Parts: sequence; C-alpha cells; structure tokens
Amino acid sequence: MPNSLAGGQVPNPTLDAIDLVDRSLRNAGLEEEGTDPWTFSQLKNTDQLKEVGMASRLRQVVSSFLKACGLLGSLYFFICSLDTLSSAFQLLGSKMAGDIFKDNVVLSNPVAGLVIGVLVTVLVQSSSTSSSIVVSMVASKLLTVQVSVPVIMGVNVGTSITSTLVSMAQSGDRDAFQRAFSGSAVHGIFNWLTVLVLLPLESATAALERLSELVLGTASLQPGGQAPDILKALTQPFTHFIIQLDSSVITGSVTSNTTNGSLIKHWCGFRGETPQGSSEECGLFSSCTERNSSASAEEDRLPCHHLFVGSDLTDLAVGFILLAGSLLVLCVCLVLVIKLLNLVLQGRIAQAVKTVINADFPFPFGWLGGYLAILVGAGLTFLLQSSSVFTAAIVPLMGVGVIDLERAYPLFLGSNIGTTTTALLAALASPADMLLFAVQVALIHFFFNLAGILLWYLVPVLRLPIPLAKSFGDLTAQYRWVAIVYLLFTFLLLPLAAFGLSLAGVSVLAAVGGPLVGMVLLLILINVLQRHRPSWLPHCLRSWAWLPLWLHSLEPWDHLVTGCCPCRACSNAHMTSKVAHCYENPQVIASQQL
Repeated sequence: MPNSLAGGQVPNPTLDAIDLVDRSLRNAGLEEEGTDPWTFSQLKNTDQLKEVGMASRLRQVVSSFLKACGLLGSLYFFICSLDTLSSAFQLLGSKMAGDIFKDNVVLSNPVAGLVIGVLVTVLVQSSSTSSSIVVSMVASKLLTVQVSVPVIMGVNVGTSITSTLVSMAQSGDRDAFQRAFSGSAVHGIFNWLTVLVLLPLESATAALERLSELVLGTASLQPGGQAPDILKALTQPFTHFIIQLDSSVITGSVTSNTTNGSLIKHWCGFRGETPQGSSEECGLFSSCTERNSSASAEEDRLPCHHLFVGSDLTDLAVGFILLAGSLLVLCVCLVLVIKLLNLVLQGRIAQAVKTVINADFPFPFGWLGGYLAILVGAGLTFLLQSSSVFTAAIVPLMGVGVIDLERAYPLFLGSNIGTTTTALLAALASPADMLLFAVQVALIHFFFNLAGILLWYLVPVLRLPIPLAKSFGDLTAQYRWVAIVYLLFTFLLLPLAAFGLSLAGVSVLAAVGGPLVGMVLLLILINVLQRHRPSWLPHCLRSWAWLPLWLHSLEPWDHLVTGCCPCRACSNAHMTSKVAHCYENPQVIASQQL
C-alpha cells in the first residue's frame, strides 16, 4: 500500500464511500440507469404492522377523511380552472380564430387546413368550440365537407396540448416528470402519426368523407338527443359566477352574422323564461341566442350574474386577467392534487389501486384489458363531456405512479372516441337545416379516431407511440428544457412554418417540406439501424461521432441553456458534474458526511 501511494496511484474507494455516493445520487434525483422510473418503487408497502390505540385509529380516520376531502376539492377547482382557462383563451384568440377561418383560399389547401385546425384549437383551448365553428361554416355553405376534413384532423391534434401543459407542473420531480410527460406525449404522438397516414390518404381518395356519406345514406336522422351534462352541472355554479361567454359570437363572426359583438355575455334570457332558456343551455347549434338577441323589448332582458357584467374592460383585458388567475389556480390545485395523491396512495392502498387499474385478464385473454380500457376511457369522457379534463386527470396519476404508460395509452384512445360521441349527440340536437352537415362532421371525426386505433393499437408491434413517448420521457428527464421546446415546436412553430409555406403555394410547400420530411425519415431510419442492425450500414454511418458534438448531442445545448439559469446549482448539469466528481473522489463526499 505505501508503494502504491508513493507511485501516485489513487486507492480504491471503500464500500462505505460508494454507498454515500449512491445515497447522494438518490437524493439529487440522478439515479443511474439501474433504477427504472416505470417500476414505481415509491409505491412500496410502507404500512407498519403494529397495533395502535383507539385514539390513533380515530386520528387516522379523520386524517384520511380530510385528505380525501382536500383531494376532491382540489380536483374540483382544478377542473373549474381548466374551464376558466378555456374561456380566457377564447377571449384572447376567438376573433383571431374567426379571421383565420374566413380565408377559404388557404383552407382549400389540406396542409393549411390541418394547421389552422391545430392553431385555432390551441388559441381557444376547446375542441368543441373549434368543431362548432367548422360545422357552422359547412352549414352556411362557406366550407365544403371535403375542405373541413383536414381542419377536423387539426382540431384532434390541438386538443392534446392541455395534457402537455398539465405535465409541466410535475417537472420538480425527475421520475414523476418523466412518467407524466411520457403520458402527455403519447397522446400527441398518436394524433400526429394518425394525421401523417390519413391526411394524404384522405386527400387522394376522400375515404372518410365517402364513408360518412354512406353511413348517413343508410340512416334516417331526426333532430333530438342530448349528451349528459354531469360535469357541467357540477362546475357551472362556480365558473358561471366568474365569467359567461356567448359562443355564438365566434361562429357569427365567421359566418358574417355578427361583426363586433363582445364575447362576454351580459344578458341571460328574458322575464318569464326559465334559466334553461339561455343560449349555452340550448346546445352548440341552436338558435336560442339569435331569438334572444333579436328581441326588441330590452327592458324585459335579464342580466347575467358574473364578475364582469357591466365592466368597461375589453375582451382582451378580461382574457389576460382570467388567464393569469386560472393559471395560478391551476398550478396550485395541481400541486395539491399531486401532494395529496402521494399521501393517500401509500402502502397497501397504492398497491391495490395500481393492481386494479393496470390489471390484465388471465391468459389467453390478456389482450382484452387494453380494449376494456378503451371502453372505459370513452365512457368516462362521454359522461364528463370533456376529453381535456379526462386526459388532464390521467397525467398526474401517471406522475405519482398509479397508472403505467401501457394502460394510459388505451385510456387516451378511448377518450378520443368518447369526445366524438358527445359531439355526435350535440349534432343530433341541431336544427333540421344543419342536421346532416353537423352529423357528417361528427362522423368524420369519429372515423378518424377509429382508424387511428386500427392503425396504432390493433397490432401490438405497431403501437409505436408507446416507445416514442418513453424516449421523449427519458430525454426530458435528463434535459427538462426539451419539454418546452417540444411544446413550442409541436403546437406553434411547426404549424406556423407549414402555414406560411402553404400561403406561398402547394409547389413551394412541396419543394421545401418534401426534402425536409425525407431527411427526417432518413435520419430516423439510420438511427434505428445503428441500434439494431449496425452491420447493414457503411462504416462511416455506424455512429455520429465524426460530426461536431453539437450536431449529435444535446449536452452543448444543455450547457448553453443551463448557463443562462440564474440558479446554476439547481441545474441537472451542475449536479451531474458534482456527482461525477464525487465518484472520482469519494473521499470528498465522505468528508462532507462526516
């Protein structure tokens, strides 16, 4: 030993020092690859098998009851904040959305129609509002059904932004954020993959349009039917006290029925009418609002009761106020929900809930579990009448480790189906002159999501969104700023770029977009072959080491981003270098522990 020390060699680290380094890694949230975040190690049984007195049991019961009440209350205000957030986005972006929809020349381009559907849904944060605009334009003969199909596809993609925003609230915990972001990404990836396959097919063959015409030709439709209003009945007493909007103003601005009306509702009926006579209660496509707005006896109108009745603030100012307030309440409620879930779902309770939700049927019927989850997702979304609320509630449960990605995936697919059945019932409640158009648009939306399930779920080997979402989760867990880049690129920059190229013409879009798409597909193919069949590639393409580091690694970009952070000690790069230094010099951390 003295000779080795004299030679300048570093002694081997002791087991105690290595154990201290491993503990530091766990505390820093930077576990090595041996720890799988999908194993849900935090759900281990922590129940203590010991007898307690009656007073302790009573305290446990009261504590559990208060936790359950707090969880339900936080979830209620979380859902209400989502509704208010949607109202804020409608106030901020509804007029812009109406102006975008007015350009029929742009909408005639399928890619531009898809992008407009995405952007409008992101602007108003409501797929039902976007769908109602499309239905109104088709019924008013401003759009053909063929032109409306890409817009409906874009609406389906844009609605997945809500779950992505919700997953950002769990970025404080590395493993929880990895699971939550993977869950939100699998929904968006599924929608984009379905669009990439069906949009060219629909443009070439009009398959969805013809299928919906065939179904309508074999059915005799009568106006009637109404979707259940369970969630709306629970949240309206609170949300209507904050703000009430007149959605007909958005569709009216597009169809040129109204021009400069405020979206904020100031009058909610007439004397002698029941509260159900208001426009929002009559359905998306009814004419109740038109009858009320055209009444001549202004003295018989009944004012609404919410915070902004009679306010001199513009729609834009009210939208910014609601946006700030709803985001604050949303973040607070989401943090409370996650904390309370971690407190409630412990030990045997957590294991029981996780086992029930992720359970499969016994062999050889194990494949039925996923399809049952699709039915559950469709049924719950149908009852809640909101796919955004359902998917936003699934993401925190994935973050705390109750639902795994393989079970959340069919739940999201079922949610896509459930929201189309709700739209179908809403279309059946429309007036007779709009019935066929409304039902056809709803059927196209339904067949689009059904075709996506047949493509990306029916055959297990084709369930590509699951591994892709896990890869995104791994990447964002290591570099959390990638989640923000993904959000901006997927729902804003990429659609805007495609929209700008569409304005220049189909030839320009094909000339620029074609090579870019081909290059991306080629890079994906090379990366897959590098991992699984490197011998099939030329020697120079078996790795990207010959490229500059910033072209094949995010590490230089991570240093650039984290270098701009005012608190560099909180960045992953700083912690990683610190832990690596401890591995090289375990006596450092040993001295710190001493």
